[in-house]
Amino acid sequence: MRAPFLILAVLLVAIGLAFGWKYHPEGSAFNPWYALLLMIGVVSSHISVNLFNEYSDNQTAIDHHTQRTPFSGGSGILSSGKLSSQSVLRAAVISMLLALAIGIYFAITVHWIIFLLAGLGSFSILFYTNILTKLQLGELFSGLTLGTFVVLGSYVVMTASPGMAVTELFPTDVLLMSIPPGILTALLLLINEFPDVEADKLGGRNHLVIWLGRKKAAYVYTLGMVATFGVIIGAALFNIVSPWFMLALLPMPLAYKAALGAIRHGHDTPRLIPALGMNVLTVLGTDLFIAVAIVMDTL
Repeated sequence: MRAPFLILAVLLVAIGLAFGWKYHPEGSAFNPWYALLLMIGVVSSHISVNLFNEYSDNQTAIDHHTQRTPFSGGSGILSSGKLSSQSVLRAAVISMLLALAIGIYFAITVHWIIFLLAGLGSFSILFYTNILTKLQLGELFSGLTLGTFVVLGSYVVMTASPGMAVTELFPTDVLLMSIPPGILTALLLLINEFPDVEADKLGGRNHLVIWLGRKKAAYVYTLGMVATFGVIIGAALFNIVSPWFMLALLPMPLAYKAALGAIRHGHDTPRLIPALGMNVLTVLGTDLFIAVAIVMDTL
């Protein structure tokens, strides 16, 4: 399940819940059961995509050729024979169905737009490995469905009602602040693909790093980081969000080191590993500080 990476899902839900706390309708209580269900659903969906990916990497023999790092290359559990591929596939399906059931429940009881968000999430889970990574769309769909859509969906669940028009669902600050987490999730996936290029080619993938090459992909990664922090700075400067959101700029030095490492050492996996670690800290730290900023703005 790659449990340490599930922290990302928790933080994304936390951003949506924080916005939900800020904007929850007057006269209604913040619903802790909805918050718990959201957390279970999103974490289950993240578990599911990790397990489907693990299963696929074993079936295509990518696991047998990858240069595994603490941040990429899968868990190695299947290639080592510690679990059967069928048990992993069953767990992947069960966790996806659990997430989908929670999504359907919210779509029926809260707002129909959850059907759209959960449906695209399910599409991404099912087709990420076998289709999206072969069409240079894996990073985009991951950023949307395990980034932006999680923030927006969590917010909707905590604030919407069935009769609300779509145009009334999202305040401007919620929409804008859902963008950086989406970019960061895409970048997390992008830089973690660097060590796996050769193995992924053998497995039939054609993701952005294979398509562009490591050097160009490193510059795309850098531009993504600039866009992430640019959105936050711009929103604060134009008073769309409060100055508290400048807290989310604290991981910028880590982002700089990660980008520099990708550009300089993209072809040298051992020397790239510190950049992979800096990237993880940037993603999690920025998401965390966005959630903290929302809470501070609400107090």
